[in-house]
Amino acid sequence: MSEFLSSRLKSLQPYLPGEQPREREYLKLNTNENPYYLSRMAADNLEKKDFENLRLYSDPDCTALRNEIAMYYGIDAENVLPTNGSDEALAFCFAAFCGQGAVFPDVTYGFYKVIANLLGIEFREIPLCEDFTVKIQSYFNAGKTIFLANPNAQTGIGLPLEDIENIVAENPRTAVIVDEAYIDFGGESAARLIRKYRNLVVVQTFSKSRSLAGARVGFAMANQDLISDLKRVKDSFNPYNVNSVSAKLALSALRDDAYFKKCTAKIIATRDRLVRGLQSLGFCVLPSAANFVLAEHATTDGETLYRNLKSRGILVRHFSDERIRNFIRITVGTDAQTEILLKTLKELTAI
Repeated sequence: MSEFLSSRLKSLQPYLPGEQPREREYLKLNTNENPYYLSRMAADNLEKKDFENLRLYSDPDCTALRNEIAMYYGIDAENVLPTNGSDEALAFCFAAFCGQGAVFPDVTYGFYKVIANLLGIEFREIPLCEDFTVKIQSYFNAGKTIFLANPNAQTGIGLPLEDIENIVAENPRTAVIVDEAYIDFGGESAARLIRKYRNLVVVQTFSKSRSLAGARVGFAMANQDLISDLKRVKDSFNPYNVNSVSAKLALSALRDDAYFKKCTAKIIATRDRLVRGLQSLGFCVLPSAANFVLAEHATTDGETLYRNLKSRGILVRHFSDERIRNFIRITVGTDAQTEILLKTLKELTAI
C-alpha cells in the first residue's frame, strides 16, 4: 500500500470474490453463476440503437426497469430502486440506515462485514445455531439494523416467510434488510410485506436466477420513504448507476417469465440430484434453498478437496472461516457438469 492511503483503511480486509482464473479452462462451480444462457428473448431485444445510445448517460431513475419490477411484484414504482448489482443496494442500506450499527449472522455473505468496516460502522455478529440455522429470537429487539441473507449466502439454508415477518415485526424502530439474492431457488420473497411494514427493505439481483451476473443489475424494494433515503445515497454517490444496456436486458429478462421458471426448475432438480450424489459419497450436505450446496466430507477436509478438485480442472469455493473451513461450497451446474463433479469426487474420496 502507498503512504497516501487513509490510516483508517490500512487494516481493511477487502471482500475476496470467487476465483476467475484465466490460465486454463475450468468447470466453474465456485461463484454461484447460472449455468444457463440469458433469455434469448432478452438478448434478441437489443438493437443497434441501444449501443449507439451508449454515448448518452443512462436514465438516472431507470424508469422503464423500475416500472417493470414494480409491475412484476405488484407494488408501486416508488417502492423500487434499481442498482448496479445487489451489492450496491446493500452498500446503500449500510450507508443510509446503520447510524446505530448493524447485526448479521457469523456465517453469511462476507460483503456485510467488509462494507461495514469500509464505512466505519460498528457491527455485531450473531452466531448461527449448531445446525447452521438462524434462531430468529436472537434478532428480536436487536437495537441495530439487521441484515439477513435469505436463503443464507454461505449455507443455503432458508427461513420461511413467517420467520422473516416475525423478525421485522419485533424490530419496529430499526430497519431490517432481507438479502434475497437466492430466493428464486426455493424460498418465498418478503416483497409482499413492504406495504405492511415501514422498516423492511428487500434486496434482489438479476445475477443468479436470471443469468445476468455480468450485467450488474440489482434492486431494492421498500416503502416510499425508505426508497427515498436510499435514492439520496445513490444520487450522492453514482446518479447514473445502471447502464442503459444492462437495464434493457434486465427488463426483457423479467418479461420472459416462462424461461425464468424453466431454468430455475432445472437448477432445483439438479440440486436434488447433486445432494443425493454427494450423500452417497459420504458427504454431509446442509439443506439448501439456493443454487449451491455446502458440503462436508466424513474423512477429507475442505481445503484438500478444493485443491484436489482445482488440480483436476474443477473450481469450487472454500472458506477459511473457522465454522465452515471443513466444507466446500458447490454451485449447482448442469446435469452434465454435476456428473463430472460427482465422478471426480468419487475418485478423490476413494484414494
